[in-house]
Amino acid sequence: MPLALLALAIGAFGIGTTEFVIMGLLPEVAADFGVSIPTAGFLVTGYALGVMFGAPLMTVLGTKVSRKRMLMVLMGLFIVGNVLSAIAPVFGLMLVGRVVASLAHGAFFGIGSVVAAELVAPDKKAGAIAMMFTGLTVANVVGVPLGTLVGQSVGWRVTFAIVAVLGVVGLAGIAKLVPEMPKPEGVHLRHELAAFKNVQVLLAMAMTVLGFGGVFAAITYIAPMMTHVAGFADGSVTWLLVLFGLGMVGGNFVGGRFADRALMPMLYVSLGALAVVLALFTVTAHDKILSAVTIALIGALGFATVPPLQKRVLDQAHGAPTLASAVNIGAFNLGNALAAWLGGLVIAAGLDYTAPNWVGAVLAAAALVLAFLSAALERRESTTPSAVVASGAPTEQRAAVHH
Repeated sequence: MPLALLALAIGAFGIGTTEFVIMGLLPEVAADFGVSIPTAGFLVTGYALGVMFGAPLMTVLGTKVSRKRMLMVLMGLFIVGNVLSAIAPVFGLMLVGRVVASLAHGAFFGIGSVVAAELVAPDKKAGAIAMMFTGLTVANVVGVPLGTLVGQSVGWRVTFAIVAVLGVVGLAGIAKLVPEMPKPEGVHLRHELAAFKNVQVLLAMAMTVLGFGGVFAAITYIAPMMTHVAGFADGSVTWLLVLFGLGMVGGNFVGGRFADRALMPMLYVSLGALAVVLALFTVTAHDKILSAVTIALIGALGFATVPPLQKRVLDQAHGAPTLASAVNIGAFNLGNALAAWLGGLVIAAGLDYTAPNWVGAVLAAAALVLAFLSAALERRESTTPSAVVASGAPTEQRAAVHH
């Protein structure tokens, strides 16, 4: 794999750390600014919304410059946002810093996926995308726990300062290692937008929303589920999230490796198994050992869908993949927000803390149904007369089709 992928992975590590570390530092931030925990929670919500709206916005703004230069601009935004968060004298300015940092998130992974895929041979594209996303998964194993520990020990501002330094390292790596890739000739905004007329692109994004939403329906409420149902101590939640992160690393590797060989079968297996494991979590959540194993499996199966889904979008939006790729990253965050909301609804309705697992299982099963639908439509399209002619089939076969 090219060294340029390492630079992208470092940037992804910083972005993944800043996205998730805030969840472990909310009490410290709230106390420092004198606001309630729910108010401090806007730092999470604001970031997610920034990713959703920033992904298409920043990608559109970047259509006039080379992809390398746009990646550098995005890392610059990320650095500025984290510096603002680290030095913010009031809560409002920290919220602004979080939103500024989030604007880089979707477009970085979207454009980075395109760049990663172009750096390698066609049969290694999903593996290259997975390599970049390794930075995001490792952030959940190393960056988030360490950032939380530093924030709780010497102050949360130090954590965001360190993340800003990671951004500087990522920016330097991109400047040094990523080759110049001029903007493809003849690709304009209308071409990028045309990809959204492709039903296969929309189906892939819907699978992203539902599949990864299934993961977050359970993981959003992992703390109360593990402490109130499984019987873990409050301090155990951190290492349980490390298990989840380790599962993500493994799933990302497997998903990238097998998506290059059999993309749709990889989706069938991972989404189907994810639905089953989430449903079983309603039972295994009552046992400490079984719940820990289940959490790791959810991370593995959930992230096994990421490289194939991202590659699916790139394949189906061929010719103008950048905007579609970035919007698909926003779709992950939309799934997170939707699942967290639905999981909260079932708890508020009076069901216990394991009820969101059923929500997750239904979402993952719905994503599996869409995967089968997508494959069926693709098979039907490949057997239409126009597809046979376009494929360069023998003259006799074309004649048979026309007759």
